Amino acid sequence: MKVLSPVSETNATEWLLSFDFDGTLVIPDAHPPVQPQFFEIIRMMRVSHKVFWGINTGRSLMQTVQGITEARFPFLPDYIIAREREIYTPNSFGRWLGVADWNGRCDKEHHRLFRKCRRLLRRLQKWVELETGAIWGQQDGEPAGIVASTATEMDYIVQKLNRELQGTPMLCYQRNGIYLRFSHRDYHKGSAMAEVARRSGLSADRTFAIGDSHNDLDMLDLSMAAHIACPGNACEEVKGRVLSVGGYVAAGTASAGTIEALCAAFSLEL
Repeated sequence: MKVLSPVSETNATEWLLSFDFDGTLVIPDAHPPVQPQFFEIIRMMRVSHKVFWGINTGRSLMQTVQGITEARFPFLPDYIIAREREIYTPNSFGRWLGVADWNGRCDKEHHRLFRKCRRLLRRLQKWVELETGAIWGQQDGEPAGIVASTATEMDYIVQKLNRELQGTPMLCYQRNGIYLRFSHRDYHKGSAMAEVARRSGLSADRTFAIGDSHNDLDMLDLSMAAHIACPGNACEEVKGRVLSVGGYVAAGTASAGTIEALCAAFSLEL
């Protein structure tokens, strides 16, 4: 696997592309996990549209790199947004380096918020463990998360959270199916994507984003990306959001739908 050469000798970019990983770009058990045509399009658009492209996922950096390897990407993305908020870029050797100022500020704000909300989180943990079949998870860098037994159970849990979090506007959550993590309101897929765009000298009208699940809603926002889409396998809430603002809902699933959406957004003929 290699790092693509800079977009041009001056390293100028004209478009930012942001792709959710699981379900939007990759289906790990599919053969192949990503349609090869996707990478052909990216190669072409690096020249024709000078795109800067990346993965925007709820996975950790390590899990994302593992997924990229298992899916046999022929080259690395230009950036990874991990855990819906941390930004990484590869060096010339393919080693992923964190964007120090953004990631440091993000960590600091999360630690401060979780300390402030520790009583509320303990109360929610007790409720989850006593009243549901879900698992409350805690690990380094993730002091609070929930794994439900079913999507329906997570719907029930989310209804409770929406009521309980009304008094703490800075504390929110990111949901992906049966998985949920608590987070700071200002750090999510949308704000991290906007920061990548800012560092690339690009604005929302030069940003394309595509995703399939609840945690993608923050980047499927016209204030963050003027060009939004979802694959045909997206959850109904995501399809509704995309349709409501004139975005593109693909017929194809996962990478087939992503290819379809790219062709529609950029008038590509393949």
